[in-house]
Amino acid sequence: MKASRLYDQLEKDFITPALSDEWAKYMESVADFLTDNFKQRSMGLVCDNTSQINKVYTAVFPSNDVMQYILNKGEKEVMLFVHHPSIWDLTGSPPGFHQMDRTLLEKFKENKISIYNLHVPLDNYSDYSTSATLAKALGLTHIRPFMEYYGSLAAIFGKTELDTVHEMREKFADFLGHRTSLYQYGVDEIQNGIVAVAAGGGNLVEIHEEIAREGINLLITGVTIKTPNTMQAHDYAKEKVINILGGTHYSTEKPACQAMCGYFQKLGLPSEFIEGTPGLEDL
Repeated sequence: MKASRLYDQLEKDFITPALSDEWAKYMESVADFLTDNFKQRSMGLVCDNTSQINKVYTAVFPSNDVMQYILNKGEKEVMLFVHHPSIWDLTGSPPGFHQMDRTLLEKFKENKISIYNLHVPLDNYSDYSTSATLAKALGLTHIRPFMEYYGSLAAIFGKTELDTVHEMREKFADFLGHRTSLYQYGVDEIQNGIVAVAAGGGNLVEIHEEIAREGINLLITGVTIKTPNTMQAHDYAKEKVINILGGTHYSTEKPACQAMCGYFQKLGLPSEFIEGTPGLEDL
């Protein structure tokens, strides 16, 4: 497929004028690899390295392992689709997002491997969105999206047949395949059989405010560790007796990137999800 045709289709299906983001201002160390359009919008085509795309790889973060995996395949004229254009690592210095490796970016350029990013557009409510795909994986019936985030609606209310927070935690851990965190600030019974889902870094005061107004007492999210940046959300949740269930940044956003393989396959492009490593320090 012509790369321009794929980029146009992604633009049509996911990016609207209401959406915004700000990655580029933190990516000065790799700015010479970025497209002018990405520098302006922080979404869409990150690195324009090929005019033809024969396969798409998807991943949550463009980690060194992910990028090296593609290079080891020896393929050219392919694309890496990522939810984030930077690498999440709370064990790094400083903790948080880190930029792609320049040596690997140079190899991507040499091997005609483009990089495409949808962060806010993939968080925005749709069949492929991060919170919606996680809710579906947990067997929730979608009620409605909520939580405005850079022009998107990034969280979702869902109906569950489970009765307690601990039952949901067990199902969550079974799906993720690793341990979870539970900050139990409220009762174990799931109020009205409804939970809130905000994949990734969704433990925000603004989300808890909406949850409290709806009388909901369980938020399922990714990053839940107590830090100076999250203590306000924890304090508010404790005050409003809202339980917080965490499953890491990577694992809660993984279902969306897996679902995107189906999107690309519908366009006639072979697609493969590249596994990453859950950062259990997020919990």
